[in-house]
Amino acid sequence: MFVTVAMLVGCVGTPTEGERRARQDQAALGRRFRPNSERPTLPKLGTNAPVHDFLLFAILNHPQVESTYYDWAAAVQRITVERSLPDPRLTFSADIADMVMSLMPGLMMDFPGPGKFKAAAQVATAESEARYFAFESSVLQAAFTFKKAWYQLNSLDARIGVNRETLRLTGELEKLALIQNEVGKVTLQDVLRARIEQERLTTDIANLDDSRQPLLAQFKASLGFKAEDAMPPVPQNLETTPIDLTAEMLFTTALARNPRLKVMEAEVRLAEASLRLAAKSKVPDFSAGIEADVKAYPVMVRPSFGVTLPIWRDKISAQIAGAQAGKGAAEARLSAEEITLAVDFAEKSFMFREASRNLELLNERLLTMARQSLEVAQSGYVGGKVDFLNVIDAKRTLLDFRLSEVEARLQRELALAELSLLILGTPPANAPVLPPKASLGKERNP
Repeated sequence: MFVTVAMLVGCVGTPTEGERRARQDQAALGRRFRPNSERPTLPKLGTNAPVHDFLLFAILNHPQVESTYYDWAAAVQRITVERSLPDPRLTFSADIADMVMSLMPGLMMDFPGPGKFKAAAQVATAESEARYFAFESSVLQAAFTFKKAWYQLNSLDARIGVNRETLRLTGELEKLALIQNEVGKVTLQDVLRARIEQERLTTDIANLDDSRQPLLAQFKASLGFKAEDAMPPVPQNLETTPIDLTAEMLFTTALARNPRLKVMEAEVRLAEASLRLAAKSKVPDFSAGIEADVKAYPVMVRPSFGVTLPIWRDKISAQIAGAQAGKGAAEARLSAEEITLAVDFAEKSFMFREASRNLELLNERLLTMARQSLEVAQSGYVGGKVDFLNVIDAKRTLLDFRLSEVEARLQRELALAELSLLILGTPPANAPVLPPKASLGKERNP
């Protein structure tokens, strides 16, 4: 008896195909993302470092990404738990009158009904797939969060630069107004108007400078740094997101690769597996064991066998009905996500096209004409043909166009980044994700 127990210690079960695949995927990705359960060597950050290094740093260092990775790793381990036999039980019984008449140690095993192990393993496998795609989604979200914070900082610097250049220009207009006033061509009112404009611009610059702090905090957080950590460097060279918006079947690509959809698809598979498992609730479970009377001579062996009786039909029906409802909810969420994805794709594509048209209009026509208009107004003011209000108006028009150009560039880059990362699901180069053709999501039995 005890030899049998000793032989059972250290036994291992037979992994399912889904379990083997999930473990292989998790081990391969773990070597890149958390080798030996530790953070890998992070890229060195510097103002002149390529943006790719910052993206990898954000992905590898952000605790939200790490959290979803370990959620996936835990879900992979649960597959083994769900497909494994229950632990055997040691039993002990005795017959006692005035003395011990019999002494019977034993061993008992429970055996779930046919198909229950496989169905439970499929539920756990589908859950692990959903957890993986949640991890991949967090990788893409971390990359987008970094790009958004960086683009906003870059845009802020550009706006401050435009306002400072305009302040310098307004200072020159003040000098021009002073000269015109000294020769008696204009009143002091023009000088005061120039000074009022300078005060307004100085305040705008101060406000923009002050708005840098929350943006720097967002940038720092996007790289996974804590509040007490030193401020990381900010890359200086703006790099646009590479994406071919003229490619055919672009939305089809989004449907095939979007991680949000992949999560929903995995949840549908999870609901289907749960329904198959619920259908097995009408199948009885079994138990078998053996006891040996060690006081008898010869030793008397007493085998035992048991079976559960699934007689509560309302309970079984409720389990199946609940699983069917869960499947319907998962399918509805998938359909809703597909609709949302189509709307997001159309919206961000429009934002990209709109921003691109605005940039083209501003850079190729409006800014050139606004600069010419200001030059003409200044020349006319010197010649006494144009009043100072027209000069100020021309200067403000040029300022508005330059700020609009900065805003259009920001919106264009944000739309590109969201299309590429969050909608098309295209990860940065060398990001710790599984290849698109990985075997996730193929274990779906009828």
